[in-house]
Amino acid sequence: MADPIVIWGAGAIGGTLGAYWARNGHEVLLVDTVAEHVQACRSTGLTIFGPIAEFTQVIPAVTPAELTGTYSRIVLAVKAQATRGALEMLAPHLKPDGFVLSAQNGLNEIEIAAALGAERTMGCFVNFSSDWHGPGRILYGGRSAVVVGEIDGSIRDRTRAMHALMLEFEPEAILTEDIWAYLWGKMGYGAMLFATALNNDSMAANFARPDRMKAWLALGREVVAVALARGVTPRGFGGYDPMAFAPGRPDADGMAVVQWLHDFNAPNAKTHSGIWRDLAVRRRKTEAGPQLNIIPKLAAEHGIPTPTLNALGRLIADVEEGRRAQSEETFNLLLAAIP
Repeated sequence: MADPIVIWGAGAIGGTLGAYWARNGHEVLLVDTVAEHVQACRSTGLTIFGPIAEFTQVIPAVTPAELTGTYSRIVLAVKAQATRGALEMLAPHLKPDGFVLSAQNGLNEIEIAAALGAERTMGCFVNFSSDWHGPGRILYGGRSAVVVGEIDGSIRDRTRAMHALMLEFEPEAILTEDIWAYLWGKMGYGAMLFATALNNDSMAANFARPDRMKAWLALGREVVAVALARGVTPRGFGGYDPMAFAPGRPDADGMAVVQWLHDFNAPNAKTHSGIWRDLAVRRRKTEAGPQLNIIPKLAAEHGIPTPTLNALGRLIADVEEGRRAQSEETFNLLLAAIP
């Protein structure tokens, strides 16, 4: 391989992208810390299954300890809490004029730019549904928006090249000059998905409950208020318009968006969020804390209160540590924290 597309983190997002690109004839190298997954990908192959596609693709794969050489393109697709550790390991393998594209959930581009430099950082909004089900097996449960953009708002040859790659995976992928608008737009939706993990109902079932509407409105409003204070006008996808939660907008606007989120998730083969799966199935710490905690910190710089986000972070941590169960009672504690 001369200069393959390196995907650091071959789980739900990275594995799905890598399988599609490799099937299309691109040179791809997967890097993952799970040795059994690495062995499956490079021997019997990575199987993508679900309602969108069914295929198996053998892909070169290594653990971080096995990786040698330097590369111009590294797609970072690890959980938010693994970002710092991954950056420390991948930095020696990134060419001086290379870049890292963050195919992650959250605002990880901030941390990547701080560690590697803004010039070596590219943003990406991913919202398709996928789940890692075990070594060599990933459920691709539903298509959704994919957006690529430079964090400084420019569009360069490298940005167009990565967008072209994303078009091979998602034909409606977008090239943008305002990637921060999309990243902040998803933060509100992400916070809502984190909250659905406090109980065992599906995402759609959560959004269908009128008595839980208060939580979705509060989370959306807190995230959007912080984004606007930072000079970012959040953008959404499909019928999800984050600005429906902007200050001064009537409840009915936000409620209409929540109804769309229900309709969007109802037919999805992935019924529960990845956070729920981490808590209920894999029994491990989630990326909720790393994703959520940055918002109250940024909010404090502008004097914006975030009681609902604060409570959500505490409750997710309680479930992670075994102090609370995923239950109706735990979700009700979130409702009780809303002013």
